[in-house]
Amino acid sequence: MIELFSIFTKGGVCLWNYQEGDYNFTEAINNELIKGTLMEERGNSGQKKVGNYTMKFQLDNEYNVIFLVIYQTIVNLNYAEKLLNLVVDSFRGEFSENLREETALTTPPSNIYGNFDETFHEVLSEAAKSARATENTVKKPKTFQESAKSQKTIDSLIVSRPGQKNAEKSAKNAEKTPKKPVESAEESSATDYNSASPPGSPDEEVLRRRDQMFKKMSGNTKKKGPEEPTSPKPKGKQARVWALSGKPADVKNLDRSDPKENDENAADEEKNRFVESMKEQIGTLKGDLKSLQESDDEDEDDNDQQVVKQSGGWFSMIKGLVGEKKLSAEDLNPLIEKMRENLILKNVASEPAEKICQSVVSKLEGKVVNNFSRVAQEVKTAVRESLVQLLTPKHRVDILRDVIEAKRDGRPYVIVFCGVNGVGKSTNLAKITFWLTENKHRVLIAAGDTFRAGAVEQLRTHARYLNDLHKNSVLLHEQGYGKDPAGLAAAAIKKAAEQDFDVVLVDTAGRMQDNEPLMRELAKLIRVNEPDLVLFVGEALVGNEAVDQLVKFNEALANHASPGQKPRLIDGIVLTKFDTIDDKVGAAVSMTYITGQPIVFVGCGQTYSDLRNLNVGAVVHSLLN
Repeated sequence: MIELFSIFTKGGVCLWNYQEGDYNFTEAINNELIKGTLMEERGNSGQKKVGNYTMKFQLDNEYNVIFLVIYQTIVNLNYAEKLLNLVVDSFRGEFSENLREETALTTPPSNIYGNFDETFHEVLSEAAKSARATENTVKKPKTFQESAKSQKTIDSLIVSRPGQKNAEKSAKNAEKTPKKPVESAEESSATDYNSASPPGSPDEEVLRRRDQMFKKMSGNTKKKGPEEPTSPKPKGKQARVWALSGKPADVKNLDRSDPKENDENAADEEKNRFVESMKEQIGTLKGDLKSLQESDDEDEDDNDQQVVKQSGGWFSMIKGLVGEKKLSAEDLNPLIEKMRENLILKNVASEPAEKICQSVVSKLEGKVVNNFSRVAQEVKTAVRESLVQLLTPKHRVDILRDVIEAKRDGRPYVIVFCGVNGVGKSTNLAKITFWLTENKHRVLIAAGDTFRAGAVEQLRTHARYLNDLHKNSVLLHEQGYGKDPAGLAAAAIKKAAEQDFDVVLVDTAGRMQDNEPLMRELAKLIRVNEPDLVLFVGEALVGNEAVDQLVKFNEALANHASPGQKPRLIDGIVLTKFDTIDDKVGAAVSMTYITGQPIVFVGCGQTYSDLRNLNVGAVVHSLLN
């Protein structure tokens, strides 16, 4: 029945083992259980299916010990969970002192825990007997005399309908008073129908209301008087007069097409004002980007104390956890629910919020904490570790280093920007261009948004301003509107290679994640040009919407990849409008959780120098307060 029952520590030391079959489960335990579940902290207990086998496990946080049972799925071992609980209680009760002593790790486990075989067989037979007893117990149905229905009488089965009592009273009063003569055909028909219904019947109220309706209709009819003569309508089409349209004399003041006001001198004056204001920012973005500001450690500690003292915050739920007992899942549930609500209110999507909460439970369950401040510190540390683990990407993107390596290979470094409408792709592309020119790299911008009106003109303006700040460092490659973005990007990359440009930044049209033709077009651009980096530009204002956007963009890129080749997905994220969200920074958590890719840039303002790196500590600090 049971293929394997194993007890081992988190460090990988096998304390005790029982196996009936000869199948080797080492690879399944390492890959599926340890790497796929325990290292990702998916919970203290659970179940996983691997091939034809089912693994059930339970984690004891107090002693850092894992209890695992494996059996064939087709067997459907209904007492596996009970067996786990019994073995955990027996093993803890018998070897609690050995588990606490660190010196026990130097002694072979077989010398300490070898005599657990007899206890295990007793527990196994007890669990099996209880399961068989439950299966053999057949619940007898109640007899009619024992049922509640036998206690009912005929009178209790009669259900009075709404208005029935009032109808019975009106019927009794009608019998005492003489009937009035019928005044109309409608009333006559209603009265005849009413007399056919027995007094006190369920239809009595309906009929009474119908009589009232006929009386009201017959009493409210009024004779129409002679029609009043209407004035004849004027012939011919009349001019429409719009409200608040102004007077003809105001046209001159409203006319903005005067060449004196829109001449080149006025445009140059506006351009010069912007360039002069930006000259102060020259030299501020050299080297790696600055990180978002995070409070000092002293301020953060003070803030922690203030959060703990707050009675209305989610840390107030900690007060009920103080005591000389181990923390259980039931004790942590109120705190976890409050924490999940707080994360979702700060724009964390529901899936990563649930992941964080599960991780916190796995870190705290089974621990013994005996004072309030210690519990608060343990909870805060667990939440911080979970958030840092979630926000830390699988790999780091170092664009300055990669640009130098591409330059050594004699080719430009290519970045493609994509995202939904209105998130700020072109603006943040200009910020990144300014950062690259600050680091002495020549940039060619490909105006790949050939769909939105004004997109090319917007990039043209940015290129003109950037060249005024860093002479001849930026070139715009454009082909107008209605062109194929994939061909335009290919021509831009070829031009950059011929003219020794270091970086090519490809702007694309904004598109909703459900627009299939435009998503196919984006996949074609990436497939044909094979860029070094694909950046998804998303707003910091969204929560669950960011999850849907990233999933749909990655699905489109995967579905339209070349047959037989590995699909090219999103490599990194640009998070825009970060200065508008206060402490609602959850979109960073959601986007990193869905893709596993880093947030490369954070836009936090309107000028070219408002570009930062994501500081994990700053995000964690905002989510915890």
